[in-house]
Amino acid sequence: MAYLDLTLSPAFSAPMPVQFNAPPPSFEQREWAVVGFARLDGLSSLRKSTHIEQATAWLFGRRINRRLADPRLEVLRRLAVLAWHHGYAVPVSAIDAFKNEGFSVDQLEILFAGILAERTQAGRGTYA
Repeated sequence: MAYLDLTLSPAFSAPMPVQFNAPPPSFEQREWAVVGFARLDGLSSLRKSTHIEQATAWLFGRRINRRLADPRLEVLRRLAVLAWHHGYAVPVSAIDAFKNEGFSVDQLEILFAGILAERTQAGRGTYA
């Protein structure tokens, strides 16, 4: 019968646990506000308005441009609008743009989970 001594000798010390100082991935308060406001935007806010629509909006004093000045926040808004309307079934191009703006895959999951939870509570059900 063989015997294996699993106790550590004084010459060897136990490895130190690795500590990560990075905060868990999430969004800033203003980014969550953009996600919340995106709930009110329709899919039409994602397409570029025509000259006739712009003229009509100017004539009747309606606001037509919902795009945000910050490109990072605009990409977040566009993905959030798609997620509010289609759930997880968003175009890959929207996810690629999201990642290209510096957002992580973890943040993508947090975004979808948050929107899904809100949609479920609101009784809108889940899509895809």
